[in-house]
Amino acid sequence: MDIILWVVLGVIVFLVGYVIAMYNGLVRLKNRVEEAWSDIDVQLKRRYDLIPNLIEVVKGYASHEKETLERVVEARNSAMRAQESGDAKAQGEAENMLSGTLKSIFALSESYPDLKANQNFLELQQELSDTENKIQASRRFYNTNVRDFNTKIEMFPTNLIAKQLGFTARDFFEIENEEEKENVKVKF
Repeated sequence: MDIILWVVLGVIVFLVGYVIAMYNGLVRLKNRVEEAWSDIDVQLKRRYDLIPNLIEVVKGYASHEKETLERVVEARNSAMRAQESGDAKAQGEAENMLSGTLKSIFALSESYPDLKANQNFLELQQELSDTENKIQASRRFYNTNVRDFNTKIEMFPTNLIAKQLGFTARDFFEIENEEEKENVKVKF
């Protein structure tokens, strides 16, 4: 009888240890997803801080391009509101809209040769371009972690424990605007 008791206790200890290991793995992946989301937030904050400076420089050269500047400001404000909501899908849509409006501000520089040569504009444009690259890298990092987390909570037997402990799948950061998925056409 002692051997059966020890075997049962051993199986119970093993199962408890296995459940603890699965739970800790889920928590580690959940925290990586949250860290990745935080990285996106950091880069978006940097972008939000750069945009007003860029707009002020452009305003000096393109005062009659008010509509374009207002669209950029509205897109920035919309993106900031979406960020506060915490909804990944809404934030993705707002950020994609902001990216589109930023392209229009750089297109303005083609109409104003003095603006294109202005050192402040060039530095801000470079900083914004660098920030956009970092945002893309942060989004890829986030999506990688979301993929790993979602895969883990969907695989057997972790899915049984994940569901019971309230772990739910996360949304990917995706491009909603089909036009942004198309290849850029370069004409000379």
